[in-house]
Amino acid sequence: MSIENKYTILVVDDEKDNLQLFLRTLRKNYNVLTAGRGSEGIEILINNKIDMVISDHKMPGMEGTEFLKNAYEINHEAIRILVTAFADAEILREAINTGKIHRYLKKPWTPNELLNVVTACFEVYQLNKDNRELAQDLKELFSGTISAIMEALDAKDPFTSGRSKRVTFYALKMGEQYGLSNERLSELEIAGLLHDIGMIGVPVNIITKPGDLTDEEYELVKSHTIVGMKILEEIKQLNHVIRIVGCHHEHYNGGGYPYGLKGEEIPVESQIIAVADAYDGLTSERAYRPSLPHEEAVERIKGASGTQFNPAVVESFIKSIDKAREELKSFDFNKLDISGKIDDTVNIEGI
Repeated sequence: MSIENKYTILVVDDEKDNLQLFLRTLRKNYNVLTAGRGSEGIEILINNKIDMVISDHKMPGMEGTEFLKNAYEINHEAIRILVTAFADAEILREAINTGKIHRYLKKPWTPNELLNVVTACFEVYQLNKDNRELAQDLKELFSGTISAIMEALDAKDPFTSGRSKRVTFYALKMGEQYGLSNERLSELEIAGLLHDIGMIGVPVNIITKPGDLTDEEYELVKSHTIVGMKILEEIKQLNHVIRIVGCHHEHYNGGGYPYGLKGEEIPVESQIIAVADAYDGLTSERAYRPSLPHEEAVERIKGASGTQFNPAVVESFIKSIDKAREELKSFDFNKLDISGKIDDTVNIEGI
């Protein structure tokens, strides 16, 4: 193995003889850096990529547990091993709680004992590293899949290009104002991006139709919620957002579709997307009508509070929309993770 591919170990010990023993034992298989006290070790950690930190326990100035605590704050992914002559439970508890140590090595140790501990730790370290890289690859693949779906939806109708990203942006601002947790905001983001995925099944001539829809055509439009849920059912990672997507056309008073749910029966995330979707629909150009001014769109949404929309969600919308519009002007949608007469988002009279 070349020196570039070897793991790098930092050993901190105030006794030079001990440092030399560590060097002789480890340098054949690893890159080894040494420090005689904790402050020197901190400097090395800041300026180098370190995979493992081995620290003596009793050292002047900064004891091993304090040093390892600092080491964790600088690089929490590095393995931390405490070398101690004491196997006292309180010492080990402190080392685990403050220094987040992975293992401890009791003095006096033999070269074989040291090598066995280091090898075992690096096996786990590599496994965790591989798992993190795999998770990142899957996340990027997942994000790319969502982006491809979004582009396919945009391609069907130039009037709705970027719609799902704008709706998601508004929804996230509303969700923050409403007080959703980070976990629920993440679900809201994914559901917002995919809320209209079922529109893939609606013919383009209906989506772009400039005149009124027939009853049959409108039923096809309404079916996109069910179609969207069926599509998402095939993707295991999206099971947690299926109901949010399927319920974003339910009305607070029970007059929506597909199930006629009302009030608290509707997921809050769905109710937030409904308002965000309605606002974007009202303020965007359509094949059959021009966009409405911001102020008029807001008034129409206020007018539907308590009937079509949840009053608490409308309140969050009103408090967040002005700032959201300003931020939207400079927002780069390429950085968003995951990131026709189809004003089916709103049933407000006159739209």
